[in-house]
Amino acid sequence: MSELEWLKSSFSGDGGNNCVEIATTQDGVALRESDSPADVLTTGRAVLGALVRGEKAGPLRPQP
Repeated sequence: MSELEWLKSSFSGDGGNNCVEIATTQDGVALRESDSPADVLTTGRAVLGALVRGEKAGPLRPQP
């Protein structure tokens, strides 16, 4: 997947290989850790969106 245009968050700074990078694909998105660029996780945009919304909402709480 080296032909993808990888982006990293501006929060990652210039500290080297310690960030998560993201790229768009025909079918969704690809994610990788900058210190291990050969290991790529792919998923759909809706799934990644749900993960991000869940993280922003806070920790999961058990239902009564």
